[in-house]
Amino acid sequence: MDWLYTLSGFVVGAIVGLTGVGGGSLMTPLLVLLFGIHPATAVGTDLLYAAVTKAGGTVVHSRKGHVEWRIVGLLAAGSMPATAVTLYILAHLPKQGPETTGLISLCLGIALLLTACAIIFRKKLQSYALSHETSFVQRHQTPITITVGATLGVLVSISSVGAGALGVAALFFLYPKLPAVRIVGSDVAHAVPLTLVAGTGHWLMGSVDWQLLTALLIGSLPGIWVGSHISAKVPDKILRPILATMLVLIGAKLIAH
Repeated sequence: MDWLYTLSGFVVGAIVGLTGVGGGSLMTPLLVLLFGIHPATAVGTDLLYAAVTKAGGTVVHSRKGHVEWRIVGLLAAGSMPATAVTLYILAHLPKQGPETTGLISLCLGIALLLTACAIIFRKKLQSYALSHETSFVQRHQTPITITVGATLGVLVSISSVGAGALGVAALFFLYPKLPAVRIVGSDVAHAVPLTLVAGTGHWLMGSVDWQLLTALLIGSLPGIWVGSHISAKVPDKILRPILATMLVLIGAKLIAH
């Protein structure tokens, strides 16, 4: 079975390299629906998987000056306390109980549907924000950014989904004049402490499968490299609708699961 995990890691890694999104959005539901991994274990393992893979991306973005550390700090000011509270609540639920399984599956499904919307409507959100520069959102960027961080903290801690496409979409809406590469760099940098803290919490609760994590990383790291190198040859307008459709179908399946 290990080689199937590694193959899955490679495929998901390649999709991440191609589109910039899809890590937790595809890996966690793949583990739950295809391999029958318990949702709590799938989420905990995927969080640490994300922390490792995104740490490398943060180093690259940081060296190129693509990280707005002020924005990262504001997001973390919201996400870290929210993550701590969410993990505390999860720790007091029976790990293998139907309540925990149902909660994680429901939140995972909702997060996937939101992620699909973020992928489809990202450019429209940015255009709207640019044409409404004096709106309430633009006048209150700081508290709203902290609130976005808190929302991501809750979603990511429960489902492992949201740190990528949802975070990027929110930042495009809040900071429409910021270059796309800085938006992505800042989102990736914030995802590292978020997934690391959330993943560590799940580890302490016994929800991480280290053998599974190793198998996924063996496949995903070369997958990301391959995907990144061929991304310029595959039209974004084709990839994103396909990915969004997949997420909608998987999200609906998990909600009904």
